[in-house]
Amino acid sequence: MSRHIRFLSVIFCFISASVSAQALTPKHIQATYEVTKNGMPFAKVHEQMVITGNTYKVESITKGIGIYALFGERKLTSIGELTSAGLKPTHFELQQGDNPKKALIADFDWSKSILHMLVKGAPKDAELALGTQDLASYAYQFMFLPAPLKNEITVTLTTGKKLNQYVYKVSAEQEMLALAGTQYKTLHLLPPTPLDASKPQETKELWLATEYHYVPVRILMVDENGQKLEQTLSELHVE
Repeated sequence: MSRHIRFLSVIFCFISASVSAQALTPKHIQATYEVTKNGMPFAKVHEQMVITGNTYKVESITKGIGIYALFGERKLTSIGELTSAGLKPTHFELQQGDNPKKALIADFDWSKSILHMLVKGAPKDAELALGTQDLASYAYQFMFLPAPLKNEITVTLTTGKKLNQYVYKVSAEQEMLALAGTQYKTLHLLPPTPLDASKPQETKELWLATEYHYVPVRILMVDENGQKLEQTLSELHVE
């Protein structure tokens, strides 16, 4: 086979993989979640992901319930490219309430592998690793991971203030969850066992709906003080 033909074959395979990924990817996902704090109503989250051609946009709006509504809406926005490897963010914003000084902004410079963050008006840079996501995009990146998911998954994401890396163990067996009258087959992602169990640590667990593009249907977060935030799916629309 000539070098020219081999080159065309590589290009064809790359294009085919990209087209296949786009064909299997939903174009519009809407999800609503109920959030509790230590078992009490805390907030509602409305999210949507829209894919148009080779681009995507994710918006997530959290509205507090009762006294927590005084903190104002928390809005996350992520925009970027859709590639054969999944979502590739280019811009992320977090806005809390109406105060622009509380905004967090992150721009992904993939050509130079630098993440440019603007934290309450102050610039901050960090090294950008391949596959890095943000707080809005990461939940929709699981659908692009090769199936079956490995025994361990590493997620690198920016909060807008810094870069964090999370390691999850993948449960060997699927779990059934009944949420808002719907049964979901889920894959449970757990944090690894801490080396020192005597030290309080922040943990995060996720349950991904295996028949709905691995969209998270339950998220459980426990901070270092033992405060629990639980986010459970109440509505899901996929097109």
